[in-house]
Amino acid sequence: MNLRDLSNISENKVSKEARILSEIVRDKQNSLAERLIAFEDIINLEVGDTSLSRSRNIERDHDFRQLFLKFEGDNPTGTQKDRIGFAQVYDALRRGFDTITLATCGNYGASVALAANLAGLKCNIYIPDGYHTDRIVEMESLGSNIFRLPGSYEDTVIKSSELAVEQDSYDANPGGQNKSLQIIAYSQIAFEIYDQLRDAPKICAVPVSNGTLLAGIHRGFVSLYKRGKTSRIPRFLAASSTLKNPIVHSFKKNLTECEDLDPKKIRETFVNEPLINWHSFDGDEALSAIIETDGYAYNISDKNMKKMSTYLKQHEGKNILPASTAGLIGLLNLNETEPLESDRYVAVLTAKN
Repeated sequence: MNLRDLSNISENKVSKEARILSEIVRDKQNSLAERLIAFEDIINLEVGDTSLSRSRNIERDHDFRQLFLKFEGDNPTGTQKDRIGFAQVYDALRRGFDTITLATCGNYGASVALAANLAGLKCNIYIPDGYHTDRIVEMESLGSNIFRLPGSYEDTVIKSSELAVEQDSYDANPGGQNKSLQIIAYSQIAFEIYDQLRDAPKICAVPVSNGTLLAGIHRGFVSLYKRGKTSRIPRFLAASSTLKNPIVHSFKKNLTECEDLDPKKIRETFVNEPLINWHSFDGDEALSAIIETDGYAYNISDKNMKKMSTYLKQHEGKNILPASTAGLIGLLNLNETEPLESDRYVAVLTAKN
């Protein structure tokens, strides 16, 4: 089956100042400290601090109070993946690696490719044979080396991690030794939400695939709560493609550990591909966050994700990848079956279309 990641080719725009800083990072005659400071400045300029806006249109149409949308499409390559992509390249640079390795179906590869290009690192990107994403053109234009491997995405992650060890390159794959780094990078989303709301929302709704994003946001709010910054930790709502995600599947079965799905029963579509997998690499952490916060999990159909993407474009002026609307749809579904009290709620929209 040939699949295309629905994210269009991004222009990967970064500021002129970031390009100037990149010249400092790429120049190996500069000290490592100088190069790291310059790359950290690039991150501060380009990544994160994404918009959080109240959606009065959805509130009125769905009898909802108060709904905020956290739009991660403001990042350089148009997805939340830039947060971990740039963090991992910084770590690779800090630790003296000259090559970074990862598996991807599209968005994550584009993020790491851009970050590696700005840092002057080589980038080896492994893609499953059955996936055909327009973002390959981006990755190649940024100087990355593209390799095809047989099998599923999960198989490609495992094999590329093995190759990273063999080739002494930095392994930027999910679920590996850099899991904590990835979760910390995503925890910044919680801090940004707090900066604007000055407290935690009642519920935070998040699309889930591997679970790293939800686990990271949860980690951030736990930290804020323990430091006395917020009055509560939000309840977490996970949403993914119907019957195609281990986190949602395991929660609905009342399991305390994430159970893999049967790979043969997974069917990708143009819409659901960013969400689905048979093994969620950070699934246990995400599942634990949902359980600990007395949260929720929802299966969302392709039809409803496409419908919500169209609605957001027409009523909010946001061009959102359909799969990125899963958490928002789950939150609205919850409100229909269990009308929510007047409070503040956040739905994370992970990528632009």
